[in-house]
Amino acid sequence: MTSELVLDALKGVTDPDLGADLVSLKFVKDITIDGGRVAVAIEMATPSPAKRDAMIAGVREAVAALPGVTDVSVTTSVVVKSVSAPEHGKPPLPGVKNVIAVGAGKGGVGKTTVSVNLAVALAKSGARVGILDGDIYGPNVPIMLGLQAQLDSDENKKIRPAEKYGIQIVSMGFLTQEEAPVIWRGPMLHSAIQQFCRDVAWKDLDYLVVDMPPGTGDVALSLSQTVPAAGAIVVTTPQQVSLADSRRAVRMYQKLKIPTLGLVENMSFYECTNCNHTADIFGHGGGEQAAYQMEIPFLGRLPLYQPIRVGSDRGIPLVIAEPDSAGTKAFTDLAEAVMTQLAINAHKAVLANKGKIPLIQVK
Repeated sequence: MTSELVLDALKGVTDPDLGADLVSLKFVKDITIDGGRVAVAIEMATPSPAKRDAMIAGVREAVAALPGVTDVSVTTSVVVKSVSAPEHGKPPLPGVKNVIAVGAGKGGVGKTTVSVNLAVALAKSGARVGILDGDIYGPNVPIMLGLQAQLDSDENKKIRPAEKYGIQIVSMGFLTQEEAPVIWRGPMLHSAIQQFCRDVAWKDLDYLVVDMPPGTGDVALSLSQTVPAAGAIVVTTPQQVSLADSRRAVRMYQKLKIPTLGLVENMSFYECTNCNHTADIFGHGGGEQAAYQMEIPFLGRLPLYQPIRVGSDRGIPLVIAEPDSAGTKAFTDLAEAVMTQLAINAHKAVLANKGKIPLIQVK
């Protein structure tokens, strides 16, 4: 038994998202052989538990098929790569690998609900996550997370994020009284976004979810000018009015050169909590059709489910309150789709730039 034979067997194990085998991806990081016992260390592009289990099973099956192998152990590590290369005038955020903007063409589509539950679902997968409440006029993230806090600064005079559910959080809601309106013009908004992005002591984040205000205005422009964003998610509902505004939001991000990770359809169907009957109250299939027409990924459907609203009002996101519910599965699937799309984009960037990837070490 040699490491070369094991590597050859692992050429048959493919990462289905990246469309290449583990060896060519340089995801095999270590091979140790002790008689008939083989230990393999592999790297993964996302912290997805489901994909980790599938990858481990594939490696074990491939290596166990080799003559003389009596035992196979597999260990995994996760390295989330940054999608965005630093752009001129827009250096990367310290402590942040990928900035994800969650926006919508109009209000009332559940954008903040999606942002909060997406962030929690990403964190539950094992990723290091932060959420920036970019809706300066209506900062509702603290309410949906059930968090009251006052931001302070560290020894470097950087804003120290609040934390809850394993998520680092910054919001204008921490800086104003509950009913105090924020009456600012564009330049002040731009300054606030810059400060929330660059003057915060974010700690080793794989993903920073930015809850954007609705529409195509100042904050989106400021974000595009301040940081190299990894991509944007556009939230819509099935009816035509929302879809029309969502198309405008997608075109805005394209003009700002922020990649569109995809479209997610919220309030896609109603699920009765008593009988589990479902009904397409706002129509069916509009989001998926719009994504197809705009040639962007469709990230999935989220239900109109009463406990989502109840949890948001109580400050307990559905992903925490009902971890085994169908609604939580929908948010978990959304998180999987987002992580996958970012990993695919990062891999494409490496191929385009012909990046150098370290060779594996074998023993």
